[in-house]
Amino acid sequence: MNASVAIQVLPNVQDDEEVIRIVDEVIAYIKSTGLNCYVGPFETTIEGDYDQLMDIVKECQHVAERAGCKAMNVYVKISYKPEGDVLTIEKKVTKHHQ
Repeated sequence: MNASVAIQVLPNVQDDEEVIRIVDEVIAYIKSTGLNCYVGPFETTIEGDYDQLMDIVKECQHVAERAGCKAMNVYVKISYKPEGDVLTIEKKVTKHHQ
């Protein structure tokens, strides 16, 4: 696992329930990839191969669009280590959730 990506999709819609519906569809897509992920209150973190994660980041925007979102802001954080492994979600946060 040479990369970890945190993605936040913010749909530009008026209704809070619509924001939640669209974001839930994006999260469902991320979970469907089978990669290890962690859903937080502001972003979802995914671990895996860099190229695969970049494809997922791109597809998240298409998922939101298909869900009816005409405009969105997307924020992405990337931890990438071409040779070797990045710190895992588990190592970063498990101790805080026991």
